Amino acid sequence: MIECVAGHGIHGDRFFDYQNDYKGQISFFSLEVFDELCRALRLQAASPILVRRNVVMRGVDLNKLIGQEFEIQGVRFYGTGECRPCYWMDRAIAPGAEEFLKGRGGLRAKILGDGQLRSTARVLEPVE
Repeated sequence: MIECVAGHGIHGDRFFDYQNDYKGQISFFSLEVFDELCRALRLQAASPILVRRNVVMRGVDLNKLIGQEFEIQGVRFYGTGECRPCYWMDRAIAPGAEEFLKGRGGLRAKILGDGQLRSTARVLEPVE
């Protein structure tokens, strides 16, 4: 669970209250894009955590949300722009990751309403 605070960011995040009217109060990334990246670079044990985005989701064309207000789990956001990949992607993920992610590095957004986002991912229990 993450706590979204309108105009400030994610409570506890390194960018919380980073700058007045900061365009990247929260970032989103597509699991479909991550799956494509893994196939293209032949990665087998990579984790989406490596892209350093706050929320990873499925089934949404994030680029279409640039310049749009949208809502997830009752929390309102405004898509400010692409979360552009940088050289770090080649080091953290694999050479070629930065180039592959150009134009699909995720979405930066402002938080317009307070609320919590909760993971809907199924957590597997260990088998004893």
